Amino acid sequence: MNAPTPTIDVPIDENMPPEKFHALMRNAQWRLRNLYWISDKDGKKIKFRPNAVQQRFIDNLWYRNIVLKARQRGYSTVIQLMMLDTCLFNDNVRAAVIAQDETSAEVIFRDKVKFAYDNLPPTLKQANPLTKDSQSELMLENNSSLRVAISARSGTFQWLHISEFGKICAKRPDAAREIVTGSLPTVDRNGIICIESTAEGAEGYFHDMTKVAEAAAEAQKKLSHLDYRFHFASWWDAPEYELDPERVIITPLDHAYFERLEVEIGQEISARKRAWYVVTRSATFHGDDQMMRQEYPSTAKEAFEQSTEGTYYAQQLTAARINGRITTVPYDPRVPVNTFWDIGLNDEMAIWFHQQVGLRDHWINFFEAAGEPFVFFVKHMQSLGYVWGKHFLPHDGDRRMPGAEALHTPADLLAGLGLSNIEIVPRTVDVVDAINLVRADFGSYWFDEVKCAVGLKHLGLYRKDWNDRTATWSDRPRHDGHSNAADAFRQRAQARSASIGMQTSTAVTGQKIKRANKSGLAA
Repeated sequence: MNAPTPTIDVPIDENMPPEKFHALMRNAQWRLRNLYWISDKDGKKIKFRPNAVQQRFIDNLWYRNIVLKARQRGYSTVIQLMMLDTCLFNDNVRAAVIAQDETSAEVIFRDKVKFAYDNLPPTLKQANPLTKDSQSELMLENNSSLRVAISARSGTFQWLHISEFGKICAKRPDAAREIVTGSLPTVDRNGIICIESTAEGAEGYFHDMTKVAEAAAEAQKKLSHLDYRFHFASWWDAPEYELDPERVIITPLDHAYFERLEVEIGQEISARKRAWYVVTRSATFHGDDQMMRQEYPSTAKEAFEQSTEGTYYAQQLTAARINGRITTVPYDPRVPVNTFWDIGLNDEMAIWFHQQVGLRDHWINFFEAAGEPFVFFVKHMQSLGYVWGKHFLPHDGDRRMPGAEALHTPADLLAGLGLSNIEIVPRTVDVVDAINLVRADFGSYWFDEVKCAVGLKHLGLYRKDWNDRTATWSDRPRHDGHSNAADAFRQRAQARSASIGMQTSTAVTGQKIKRANKSGLAA
């Protein structure tokens, strides 16, 4: 969109000829480098000068832009200054910043937008004064405006900046959906959208949009006005991210990481940069490698390593991988297969397939689908060719279903389709206590990495709900696309806790057993 132009650092001179001054004022790059003041990281007022990353973004700005970044690389600053500049020097422009929460919106408006406007040359403010100056919006005499909020659905915008979209997607999925369905469509094809964020796990709109843009960049695809251009900024090319290595202990494991990174990026990671990385990881994230890689990624791939913040089973899954318990776990025809279910009514139904082999719990398969009748799941089970053990349904498995099947319970329907040895797992503990039971049992769990891949992803992304009011993770799980698989998985630990054995069982009713024995799914 913007072809790279020579850097323009000509300062304003009182004796400058008017025609030269007006020529400079028509150059957006000169204006950015000479008209605007910001607060630096130490709170000092300084003239804005784009750093290398900011200048690269200016030179490569497109109609749609998505930015994956390390912390404090300056994208928000340069985007908001470009928006303000566009409003000042163009009539009838509507620009908006969507922040991750109300507090962030107030800070962005006060410390970035309003600060930059207040510190403009007086003659420029006099030429285009404010007609509205609220706590969240600047309205200029030329009928251009810039506002900061947590949503922007109404109206039409020529500029839209979504700040920390990854965090919005992770913590406020409803707000993220509103942005995608309500805010993005307000910008026409010739308008400019800038979405920037650090990563926040391997799911959500930000993750998916970024991966599409990255793939287009790798394929050198010619972009339409509606395609997103991919921008990435790591920590290792930031000159300020350095530290005296004296007295900093860099372990052989850390050195091995940096050496692998050097090969991947084709650039040396100096001792000063290695020291900064190690100290920042320790001081800021208490040695948490995953959080460091999320907030200060070395590569785009590393940025999207799964976020563990607020998740329930991250440590247990990590331990399983390290110990080789996520591997090839084949079906053993000598051992019956048990199933553990979550009964979905309007959403997904999930089934885990399990074999008890000695003291090990082998998870050999996982299956889920949405909007399908019970017969669909039973037919899938028949296709697997397993010898069946018991089928464990959650506590509501013996409750009558609404609608046309109101006279039947899930247990009735499944037994009528051929499943015998159905067990109802009672709810003897609270859901949080049941999650802790799973954690306690996890050391005996082995998973087939291929057939359980989808289920493992659900377990890894099963997390606590986010409390917008307190801005903290709650103590309750979030109900989303991952909770069905996690609820089904939890039945194993709950059944064990309730002393429902794997080897002995009482079928639901004698009549159901008779019906079940007529089909190929009887134990």
